[in-house]
This record gives sequence, structure tokens and C-alpha cells, in this order.
Amino acid sequence: MLEKQNFIPEPEEFISEAPLTAELKKIKRERDEEIRDVISGKSDKMLVVIGPCSAHEPAPTLEYISRLGKLNEKLKERLVIVPRIYTNKPRTKGVGYKGMFLQPDPEGTADIVRGIRSIRLLHLAAMNESGLTAADEMLYPENTAYVEDLLSYHAVGARSVEDQLHRQVASGIDAPVGMKNPMSGNILALINSIFAAQSPQIFKYRNYQVSSDGNPYAHAILRGGVDGSGADVPNFHYETVMQLAELYKGGNLQNPAIVIDCNHSNSGKQFRQQIRIAQEVMQNRRFDGEFKKLVKGFMIESFLVEGSQKHDEVFGKSITDPCLGWEDTERLLNDLADQV
Repeated sequence: MLEKQNFIPEPEEFISEAPLTAELKKIKRERDEEIRDVISGKSDKMLVVIGPCSAHEPAPTLEYISRLGKLNEKLKERLVIVPRIYTNKPRTKGVGYKGMFLQPDPEGTADIVRGIRSIRLLHLAAMNESGLTAADEMLYPENTAYVEDLLSYHAVGARSVEDQLHRQVASGIDAPVGMKNPMSGNILALINSIFAAQSPQIFKYRNYQVSSDGNPYAHAILRGGVDGSGADVPNFHYETVMQLAELYKGGNLQNPAIVIDCNHSNSGKQFRQQIRIAQEVMQNRRFDGEFKKLVKGFMIESFLVEGSQKHDEVFGKSITDPCLGWEDTERLLNDLADQV
């Protein structure tokens, strides 16, 4: 039996409490267009969606994004850096910390109303601090309305990508949406999800029947898969990318693009392996022009302090999946920019 707890106001109320200024709206328009240009191939820059596995506290998240903003000024001619401000955390077993949206205090109880307010204030502070708009995961499709005006990139996760509502909502978002391959690693299911997100849809959203035009910037994220015995199966290698290239062609999809997730099942969550994976992908880009044309960027998990911790004791250290530390992050981004 479901027990009603707190009433959650409509998105318009939260947006009016913490709106984007005219200057921030301009930043978002420009950033959205810059990312679209990478996905469509109009720009030769590489997209890098990078940041902590989950943004569990505002202070270290803002410190991290402030550093990214300074680094972006140096590298912006070659990279489009998009901070991960991931405020929803999917859980395989359904328990544990589930992100700022549900738990604005990571050690506290659920408070979604305070969580939404916290998220909006965090995004606004991050944009003011760094001049960068961010990415988040679309874990709960009906929550998108509370943050859509703030985000320049949305990701649909491996557990969600075969769900109809996730695909339908992705079809109505103006910004680029990355569709991860499902946990099984099934590439055909990934292509089907992109097709659905790029297609016009009619569906129920919140209390309305809505329609969408389709999102031509929906694209693939390869994050590796898990086989029947629970072993990780990487899919960032040349052969899988070229297989996906053929499926893109056969599906007659718009703006073929792939982002390589360097962590998760590609690295087996061995966070330092993200550096090796990124370097292998860059080598393949140099080797094959078609590979280079299709692979548009990376998703990397990184924070101020490397690794992870169970409780929020070390400032800037992940309380979920382990991440690269700042020194390795800065070195990797500079190296990637040199190779673009």
C-alpha cells in the first residue's frame, strides 16, 4: 500500500523560486548549440561529460566545477566540457543513497521538495561560478520538468533505456540525450531506443496527453555490458564501435554519434582504467576516419579526490562509485585536447 507523505508542487513553482537570469539563459542557449554541433558533426571538437558519480554535496561539487570552468577556458577550442551534476543515483538492488533529488542530505531521510530546491540552487551556482551548463541522468522521467531548463545534456541509463516512457520523454527534450546500451550490452536494443527517441511520439506525461517532434540529437553511449554470470563485457573497442556504425546506417538514424563511457562495465569500475580506455579510443580515432567521425566524446567519472568512501568524511571524494582524482583528470583532459 502506498502512503501519501508530502505534496510536491508543480515544476513552475520551483522554477519561479530559482529562475535562470537572462545572462544564464544566454549561456545555456549557446552551450546547447555547441553540444548539438558536436553531435551533428558541424564541430570537430570532442564532447567530455565529466564529474563525480553523484553530486552528493554542494560545496565540493562547486569547487570541482569551478576548476573545470577554468580548465575549459584553456581547452575550449578543442573540447566541449560538460560537468556531471548527477542528482539521481540508480541502485541495482533498490537500496542505498539515491541522490540529491531524493536525499539532499546524503546521511538523512528522503525530502524531495527540499531536494528539488537544492538541485536548482546548485545548478544556478555552478553556472554562475563556471559559465558551464551541466549533464544529469534522467532516472525518473517525470522529474525532468523540474530541471530541463538548466541542463544541456541528458543521459538515459542502462537500466532505463528500454523503458517506453524514458524513450518518449527523450523524444521531447530540446537538448542532446545520450542513450546508454542496456545492462545486457545488447546493441540492437540501443539502436531501437535511439530510433524511438528520434521519432515523434504521443504519450501521457504527468497529468497531460502530450506530443513530441522527436529528438534528432539522441545518440549512443557505450558503457559496456554484463553477461549472464555477472562478468563485465567492455564494448568500447574498435570492433563494437564499427558494428554499431553499421546498425546506425541500417536504421537510417539522424546524426550518428557515439560517446564512450570510460567507467562502469567498460572499466569494471576500476577508475584508473578510464585513462587507458580514453587513450585506446583516441588511438582508434587516429587509425580510422570513420571511427573518428562517429565517436564524438567521452563520459568520465572524476572528483577532487580519487577513489570512494562509504560516508561523507573526505571533502570531494565520491560516496558512490570510485572516481579519478583532480590531478589525473587535469592531465587527461589536457592530453585529450592535444590529440583532437
